[in-house]
Amino acid sequence: MSAYQNKIAITTGDVNGIGAEITIKALNKMDLPPEKVVLISSKKILDYYGALNNDYEILEIPYDSEIHPGKITPASGEFSFLSLKKACEIKPEAIVTAPVSKEALHLAGHNFNGQTEVLQHFLAHDNQKAEMLFVAREFRVLLLTRHCALKNINLSKDMVIEKIDNLNKFFKSSLFINNPKFALCGLNPHAGEHGILGDEEIDILLPAVETLKSRGIDITDPLPADTLFIKAGKAFLNHDVPPYDCYIAMYHDQGLIPIKTVAGAETVNMTIGLDIIRTSPGHGTAFDIAGKNLADETGMISAISAVL
Repeated sequence: MSAYQNKIAITTGDVNGIGAEITIKALNKMDLPPEKVVLISSKKILDYYGALNNDYEILEIPYDSEIHPGKITPASGEFSFLSLKKACEIKPEAIVTAPVSKEALHLAGHNFNGQTEVLQHFLAHDNQKAEMLFVAREFRVLLLTRHCALKNINLSKDMVIEKIDNLNKFFKSSLFINNPKFALCGLNPHAGEHGILGDEEIDILLPAVETLKSRGIDITDPLPADTLFIKAGKAFLNHDVPPYDCYIAMYHDQGLIPIKTVAGAETVNMTIGLDIIRTSPGHGTAFDIAGKNLADETGMISAISAVL
């Protein structure tokens, strides 16, 4: 049994980005009890970017290099990786991660496409797969594919079924929504226009939908993504509930452009499918403003609030 099983572990991300700054600002504004939080960072880094109002436990990750706000360095990539590794090792109730630089991770020799992949590497067992779910209040978007080039998107019927089946289980077990309604985006413009603009909808998505419906999952046929998100966006802006509990996007930008356009910093990146839920702000390291005390902590507050 972990000594941290009732705590939220927070990593401060890339040393030279805004991660430590927004973590400090968020915790000071939220004023969480010290027994609820463990910080995985370095006192040197935290002191450089600000001062915490509460005496939170800090699990020290060594960092002997200089801090260079705005620069991409192997040392920062190594620090980011070791922080994530430690967060996984202590088995907390939840993990909140500040943004990291994929380029810095790669410079440090850790060839992962993002933090989701690192978390899966350390936490997955029994063929578990980490999934990226983006959340802004009741507006939710699942990405079927994550950080990969568009030309490398490779859908299969089995993959679509597995990911949506796992999503359905998450809704029931963690969100306590017993009969979630899912909307499925088409891959091609106009959802393929009956094969005129592409055949993935006919060959892959519709057969997957048929199987999912046979399992009792409430999901639409593939729909044109450009119009599917209109009502969801309007609902979010009006503080209403969207027509569907989750929108399933085929690739990164298809899903993230609509939710980030209306929700902005409220958008939370949530990793599901593993034993521990992880959240993160929907933005990146913001190297251009790092070290200038200009970073907005709204995204970090949203990420922490999502696991309270």
